[in-house]
Amino acid sequence: MIKRLVLAAMLACSTAHAAPAVSDAATAAARYARQTYGEKVIDSLASMVSFNTVADEKVPFNMSPQHIGFKRFIKQEAAHLGLDFNDFGHVMVVGLGQGKERIGVITHGDVQPVDPGKWKQSPFKLDRSSEPGLLLGRGTEDDKGPIATAMYAMKAIKDRNVPLKKRIELYIYMAEESDWAPLEAFLKTHTPPQTNITIDAEYPAVTAEKGWGALRVTLPNFGAAVGSSPTVERFTGGFFDSQIPEDARAVIDNADAELEAAIRARASRQRGMSYHYSWQGKRLVIAAKGLSAHSSKPEDGVNAIAMLADALAVQQWHSSQAGMMVDFVNDMIGTGFQGEKFGKIAYADEFMGPMTVSPTTLKPTEEGLVLGINLRRPRGKTTAELTTEINAAFDAWKEQNQSRATLAAQIGEPWVQDNAPQLPTLMKVFSHYTGIKDPQPVAIGGGTNSRLFPHAVSFGPAMPGKVYTGHSEHEFITEKQLMLNLEMYTAVLVELAK
Repeated sequence: MIKRLVLAAMLACSTAHAAPAVSDAATAAARYARQTYGEKVIDSLASMVSFNTVADEKVPFNMSPQHIGFKRFIKQEAAHLGLDFNDFGHVMVVGLGQGKERIGVITHGDVQPVDPGKWKQSPFKLDRSSEPGLLLGRGTEDDKGPIATAMYAMKAIKDRNVPLKKRIELYIYMAEESDWAPLEAFLKTHTPPQTNITIDAEYPAVTAEKGWGALRVTLPNFGAAVGSSPTVERFTGGFFDSQIPEDARAVIDNADAELEAAIRARASRQRGMSYHYSWQGKRLVIAAKGLSAHSSKPEDGVNAIAMLADALAVQQWHSSQAGMMVDFVNDMIGTGFQGEKFGKIAYADEFMGPMTVSPTTLKPTEEGLVLGINLRRPRGKTTAELTTEINAAFDAWKEQNQSRATLAAQIGEPWVQDNAPQLPTLMKVFSHYTGIKDPQPVAIGGGTNSRLFPHAVSFGPAMPGKVYTGHSEHEFITEKQLMLNLEMYTAVLVELAK
């Protein structure tokens, strides 16, 4: 979906016995895959990236040329590789082998929105030249790179004639980033594999995911501000709900040089931010630039909305709608990302880590100025408890500031996989190829389709401790990591299916 929460220490819990070795059949197939198909995987990824598979509200899925083209490519690629293919609409299944027992590999072919102006080349062209060693493009890490590696892992296994007792099935879902309902409907009539791995998060294996949540704070439209005092006339920022915002903008009427100097001085204490100041008569325009990241990892980004609000905290701004939103962000969220200022909602789980609370979008609508806040909640509180705490904190602020303000909350459930028989195999393969001894499962803030499939856990594609670039405006996977993934996926599939 994915610094990471490596919540179980990688070197903890050393076993008294040596771990079983990866089989010769698995290592031979993995070596063959890399030597034979390394460049083919990159070529396949380039083709997949070329399709803009962002969901478009104006174009139905089954009429989208980009989605149709992507599905056609997957069908052709499967045929070229000698793999079977079934199209179930929103879900494609690419298979290898026979058997009543099946191993599922869960991926998605859709991607998050993108701002082309922030990329050195088109985000829908695989860029190998701008930053040598990196494969840049939307979907390279999330999740088209994993699809390409999985398909060529299956091809290598087929070439090697590895005896399989279990059938391997690659599931490619086309709306993971926007709408899980079609997949949920599909699984009501389709029997999924008995054992599954999702290749949409990180290594060594993910056995817990925080619950996704969204708050919508709406401040009503005010009448035009009167007087000569400085007034925040406009405050906007962000791109989409699952991205830490890289951009924010404020316009202040009746500003003067003294106010600009105070804002500049406060902003200069921040790290990772850049600001551009310009004047339009007595209007001061401030453009803030931070660093985008996946909203499940707010620590990997620099939140432009939160930071710009903090830079403006040289005074209270209640005289306007936009100014009150500046104050709300400062009062209730601040520049931290664990909800420490939002009443009593902050908490943490020993394994899953802390709740995170991040403003992600700020846009004017017909109803008013709307702030979108992304939550990622661990286990430890019930939905009812958390909802009560959120409402209590908001109502207290509302009573003191703006009685017409409204809050809408959507609170998802955290997920924990306690019964994954494939875990020893995943740990064995990961340790073999990385040299990391006694790896342990981890938890993440993101949500994957693992929670919809039996005994599913995530296995890659990102290494622990590395910044996950999916959902950012600088998404990439390194060539080295792509090849390592190809080897590990090949080995894992052999070990699970042979």
